[in-house]
Amino acid sequence: MLRYTLRRVLSALPIAFIAITVCFFILRMAPGGPFDRERPLPPAVMKNVLAHYNLDKPLYEQYWLYISGVLQGDFGPSMTSYDFSVSQLLSIGLPFTLMLGGTAFVIATLIGIVAGMVAAVQQNKWPDYVLVLVVMLGVIVPNFLMGSLLQLLFGVYLKWLPAGGWPSGGSIIHLILPVTVLAWPHAARISRLMRGSMIEVLGTNYIRTAQAKGLGDRLVLARHAIKPALVPVVSYLGPGLSYLLTGSLVVENIFGLPGIGRYFIQAALNRDYGLVLGTTIFYVLLILVLNLIVDMVYAWLDPKVRYR
Repeated sequence: MLRYTLRRVLSALPIAFIAITVCFFILRMAPGGPFDRERPLPPAVMKNVLAHYNLDKPLYEQYWLYISGVLQGDFGPSMTSYDFSVSQLLSIGLPFTLMLGGTAFVIATLIGIVAGMVAAVQQNKWPDYVLVLVVMLGVIVPNFLMGSLLQLLFGVYLKWLPAGGWPSGGSIIHLILPVTVLAWPHAARISRLMRGSMIEVLGTNYIRTAQAKGLGDRLVLARHAIKPALVPVVSYLGPGLSYLLTGSLVVENIFGLPGIGRYFIQAALNRDYGLVLGTTIFYVLLILVLNLIVDMVYAWLDPKVRYR
């Protein structure tokens, strides 16, 4: 197990390096810059500003300086929020983003697993058909459209829930709509995976043998069916959680929530190299860590994975 873990960690390092390199050069090659204005700065002022942020140096030297800073945990300064560094801005918005994404992840995972099991046991019956309908809505409707529809229905017309915002001392009621928008597609995908996996497991010989020995359906599910059926679901949880956290960027902007998404959208519009790169690198590293954790759980569920 230790050798398998070490091999997965070593394989993730070049991926992180390539992702950082690609993001750096793509952002630098994009037209425009962080200090382009409708009214240009005086040449002397522009020269000093570029020198302050090392933008007057050759591109390869900028890249080396940035990589050196990242290796030391320094993502550099923000080019639009002058009083804050990128690390400070991320530390301000990160707790809320993790709370929002983590809440949606836990709720969606539990609902998806239970719904998939029910649909598999009740295959080709009305619970299965209802699940298919709900899954289709969650998958085909993008989160920005779903968020706007829920805001309009429950926040404007019915006035049951706040349409957005996070006032001082905000409560759980302000999270219901954004968590719903984030959790719905995640729960839909998990339920589809769980349904298909459970149907396959219930059709195996050892399940039929357990049923022939007189074990009840609940005991068969609990002892013999759930763990093997969870294998494809676990393999999706890492990318699924990263999808929730990255998808929260859009949801936070729609609902006006104080997470990383607000900083990222503003940085992208203002071409803030430091903040866009810092946020992107943070999410790349987060995705790699989550995938590593999923690989470890996957190897625990299926020991054959360790020897591949």
